[in-house]
Amino acid sequence: MTLQGFREMALGFPETFEGAHMGHPDFRIRGGKIFATLWPKESWGVVILTPEQQEGFVATAPAMFVPVKGGWRRRECPHVILRKASKRTLKIALAVAWRNAAPRKLVAASERE
Repeated sequence: MTLQGFREMALGFPETFEGAHMGHPDFRIRGGKIFATLWPKESWGVVILTPEQQEGFVATAPAMFVPVKGGWRRRECPHVILRKASKRTLKIALAVAWRNAAPRKLVAASERE
């Protein structure tokens, strides 16, 4: 996975746009909620998950996800090692992070499509 591949995948979710947070590109949903970020110098991404979700992704793909405690708003924000990331697993993780941040009506509308 590349930085550009992560970016394109994140921007593929409904009502998502790219912004910046602390000097890093981030991916937000309408209303400004961040669900993922990129760290270009380190070649990793970050997905914002619940502690339970992070635990599941780390257990499933430990070479791809590195746990990081103390994320925003009591969330966990595992680093995604892009060179070890599979497209399928990353898409699932981004979808989970997107659903966590998206308004319920937007999630419901996207699931009907």
